[in-house]
Amino acid sequence: MYMQQLISKLGSEKVSQSETQLFRHSHDESPHISVEPDVVCFPACREDVEAILEIAREYQVPVTAFGAGSGLEGAAIPVKKGISLNFENMDQVLDFSPEDMLITVQPGMTRMQLNKIVNRHGLMFPIDPGADATIGGMVATNASGTTAVRYGSMRDQLLDLEVVLADGTIIHTGTKAKKSSSGYHLTGLFAGSEGTLGIITEITLRLHGIPEHTMMATCTFDTLELCGQAAHCMLQSGIPVMRMELIDAASISEINRYNDYHFPVNHSLFIEFAGSKTAVEEEAILAAEILGDLGAKNWQAASDPAKQREIWKARHELSYAFMHQSGIDEVGADVCVPISKVPNLVAYARKLIDESGLKGGVWGHIGDGNFHTLIVFNPKVKGEREKAEQINDLLALRAIKEGGTCTGEHGVGLGKRKFQEAEHGTSLGIMKNIKQLLDPMGILNPGKIFS
Repeated sequence: MYMQQLISKLGSEKVSQSETQLFRHSHDESPHISVEPDVVCFPACREDVEAILEIAREYQVPVTAFGAGSGLEGAAIPVKKGISLNFENMDQVLDFSPEDMLITVQPGMTRMQLNKIVNRHGLMFPIDPGADATIGGMVATNASGTTAVRYGSMRDQLLDLEVVLADGTIIHTGTKAKKSSSGYHLTGLFAGSEGTLGIITEITLRLHGIPEHTMMATCTFDTLELCGQAAHCMLQSGIPVMRMELIDAASISEINRYNDYHFPVNHSLFIEFAGSKTAVEEEAILAAEILGDLGAKNWQAASDPAKQREIWKARHELSYAFMHQSGIDEVGADVCVPISKVPNLVAYARKLIDESGLKGGVWGHIGDGNFHTLIVFNPKVKGEREKAEQINDLLALRAIKEGGTCTGEHGVGLGKRKFQEAEHGTSLGIMKNIKQLLDPMGILNPGKIFS
């Protein structure tokens, strides 16, 4: 019955039950089990979202928001079926103020689309999760990426959100001012809520100036602990790096194999400096001295833009390098700890993978304490999946024990639900109360973050 209501309210072109669309919206890039929705809706404006939620309330139908499908923890999988809400038709700029360095967009705009618009004004949106994710999806999971060491996560870029709540109420969570000490931080509450508290329909972002000059550098170390210690020393030195990535030797080997690169096969740091030309060159010289004293080898610096793009292209292809093999599946961890804990924890992660006998790598945004593992396994070989998942579990619990988190940037979704009580303790009860207050019928992305 509600299907006819959707068509009547939205028009048939915004409602689909085709096999192709149902399959497309049944999964993301995580290894979690696919579930097809009953129907996919393509709203074009806030009023469409209001109409969809009105029908969902009337018929008690689950609603799961869907961005680009690039998530890694199953947040967009409609585990209770119902309506999948695709925002690809809501991808417009609603307000752009270059002089104020801010922009308001709809949630379906992707980060690359956004940068094409703002770059010509000498501005940039810095958050880079690798995939060309939608801005709405990045808000929903509080995504970050390679530039987090300088710019932080999505939560740090947000000034205001327009949100349609489950009961139809429309709220704005902030203003266009760069700061405020007025009231509760509702913007932060909805960032990372994964569509469980409301549907985001407008996003106001702070923008940043494009640095005058950038320089890339790579170097290697004999151990992962030394890589971690070197990154820690770099941060303590006060050098304002733009990016600082750790990539272990196994991952470097896969990068070389996948696309015929020739990086030295050892535990490596990839570093980007950004600012004025003079400052960048001085920072690179100082970094070379600091890292050299710590045992860095194979130091190479590049200011040529084409060479820099090649280095970052190799970094972004890393997970695909591991996964580009027929008949294999993968499990990945994404933890974040205080930076002083990184050296021991990356070594622990590597030890777990080696002891399992499985193939995998360790890499990540070490400048902010966030790193990942990826373990590949043959799903047809008994016990391999369990081994891979156990590594993920042990690493998440160790990160929590060290004062960190089980998910640095991928969100909770389905994969990290089991660690929420260990990480949040009694605060988890408050989160559940907030969910009950804002979504008493439980129709917004049910089954995510907590059961």
